[in-house]
Amino acid sequence: MSDKPSLFSRFSGGVAHLTGKPATFVIAVAGILIWAVTGPLFGFSETWQLVVNTGTTIITFLMVFVLQNSQNRDGKAVQAKLDELILTSGAENRFMGIEHLDETELKRLTALLREAAESEPDHALAGKVDHIIRDRRTKLKKAV
Repeated sequence: MSDKPSLFSRFSGGVAHLTGKPATFVIAVAGILIWAVTGPLFGFSETWQLVVNTGTTIITFLMVFVLQNSQNRDGKAVQAKLDELILTSGAENRFMGIEHLDETELKRLTALLREAAESEPDHALAGKVDHIIRDRRTKLKKAV
C-alpha cells in the first residue's frame, strides 16, 4: 500500500471538501444571479443562454467522476473500519464481506435481522445468516 494517495485521489478529495462548503453554494448562486442579471444586457440571446448551459454541463459532467472517486474511497475506508470492528469484537465474523451480496440477498438478510431482533433468540438467527452467506459464496465460486 502506498503511503501517498494518487494525484487524482488528492484532487478529488480536495474538490469534494470544497464543494461541500456553504460558501461554494453561495458562489454558485451568485454566478447564476450575475448571469441572469446580464440577460437584458445581451438581449437574452442564444449565446447568453449557451454560456450557462455549456458551463453547467461541463462542471456537472466532471464533478460526477471527481465525487464518485471520493465517495468510493470513503466507502472502502468505512468498510475496512467495520471489518476491523467485526474482527476485534464479539460480532459474528461471518458478516465480513456481506457488502458483496446482491440487492436481493441484502434485503433478505436485512429482513431476517430485523425479524430476529424483534422475536428470535440469537442462535436461531445464526443458522439463517449462515445459510444466506454460504449460498452466496457457493454462487461466487461457481462464477469464477
